[in-house]
Amino acid sequence: MGPEEWVGLALVFTLGAMSPGPSLAVVLRNTLAGGRQQGIMTGIGHGIGFGIYAFLAALGIATALSIHESTEIILKTGGVVILVWLGYIFIKSAGEGPRNDSQENDLIPQNRQGFIQGFLIALLNPKILAWMLALYTPFIEADVDIQTLLGMGFLGMVIDGTWYVTVATVLTTGDRVLKLKSISHIIDGLMGILMFIFAILLITGIF
Repeated sequence: MGPEEWVGLALVFTLGAMSPGPSLAVVLRNTLAGGRQQGIMTGIGHGIGFGIYAFLAALGIATALSIHESTEIILKTGGVVILVWLGYIFIKSAGEGPRNDSQENDLIPQNRQGFIQGFLIALLNPKILAWMLALYTPFIEADVDIQTLLGMGFLGMVIDGTWYVTVATVLTTGDRVLKLKSISHIIDGLMGILMFIFAILLITGIF
């Protein structure tokens, strides 16, 4: 790949990260619910998961999806499961009411949970799957070497992770997060409903 192609690929990664969807919803929710550190860990987890996805796509998953319909069904089922799981977690959290200071003792488990959620939503986000097939595949050549494949995955990881970490950081600048945390249970409920909507759209084939 030449310099122009790398720039084009970076632009594709950037636009993909900035587009709204389940990933952004999870990062926003975790940032508001658990503060800056949990939001950053969610962003890092998402970046790593996306980097792995980008590498696998470049390695041949896009071709496999176009040839074997069962592969698409498996990934789509996994996407529905993770969206329903996140929706359940968010709705359950909404039922617990506003957060208080005593809940800050659970910071480490929350950060770990945020990382796992970010990682899984990147791997099983149906929007990323469709976007990969539409825009990412043209950058993959038949004789591409392993170094280029690794470079693609690393570029995707850095751009995606940087974007979501930036979102979490900007959102928690000043006292914004303290104001928003007082209505975190309402945000959790809305995010939970949003996850279920994404799952329904995926099942119906609209998403």
